[in-house]
Amino acid sequence: MAHCSTSALEIGAATRPSLLATVRSAGPDLWTLTKPEVNFLIIITTLSGFYLGLPGGLHPFPVLRLLNTLLGTLLVASGTGALNQYLEYRFDACMRRTRTRPVASGRLRPASARWFGISLGVTGAVYLVLTVNSLTSALTVFTLVTYLFVYTPLKRRTPLCTLAGAVPGAMPPLIGWAAASGTIVSGEAWILYALLFFWQFPHFMAIAWMYREDYAGAGYCVLPTGNKYMFVAWQTMGPSLALFFCSLAAVAANNGQVLYYFASALLASGVLYYAFRQVLLQSGSAARQLLRATIFYLPLEFLILLLAKR
Repeated sequence: MAHCSTSALEIGAATRPSLLATVRSAGPDLWTLTKPEVNFLIIITTLSGFYLGLPGGLHPFPVLRLLNTLLGTLLVASGTGALNQYLEYRFDACMRRTRTRPVASGRLRPASARWFGISLGVTGAVYLVLTVNSLTSALTVFTLVTYLFVYTPLKRRTPLCTLAGAVPGAMPPLIGWAAASGTIVSGEAWILYALLFFWQFPHFMAIAWMYREDYAGAGYCVLPTGNKYMFVAWQTMGPSLALFFCSLAAVAANNGQVLYYFASALLASGVLYYAFRQVLLQSGSAARQLLRATIFYLPLEFLILLLAKR
């Protein structure tokens, strides 16, 4: 187990303010706990799944159901982010990229983060049952549970944690689809799931390579102790190639025209190019370029699918 300086792990203060007082005085830190940069991508992919999953010829557009879906999903996702930082704050304190997080730095007490996360998660799940449907709520709860209690502990046990994490990580399009149609028994829905599933591998491998020393110092096993190069190569190139074909399959499922095939292929080819470059060079700069390519790809690919649906 990694050891950190005592000052980095002295969490809390002599006084114990109420949750309400904490919310008022630590709003920015609570906002950071929710991982808003991750939630942005979750909202995009959930919205896309909702729009693409709507039954044909449905008028008028169910704006209220969409807003309820996004709000409930955002609450559960925010609760998951907060609870993740609660569970890992001791290890976050050992890493340069995470030591300034609210709980890891000592600005928030662990108990505050725990109850904040639980409150958001439970509120979001109940809200979805009441305003959308039980299937949508169940999928968000499944995502929260598998992310926190399967993926999170596996990060300290095996490099295959990325595979485990990709399962809940790919749920947002299914959540949106379930909210729109009341079912996930659809080939198109699972193509969207596969697209987001494979996307996570090059995205996270870029992060894992950039911060490999940080992860190792904190006791994370995101990369093997032996031949890291081959592991990164197959976890980057294979899924990137699968992502290319999933991108085309998603356009085909939406009856896309040639223009949408071309745009989707171009985006996926960009990820494939930077994935190959990272595997070839195994450098920090190549990993950063791959990371930017994956971030650039995701919202644009789903925009293409939304336009193809029209």
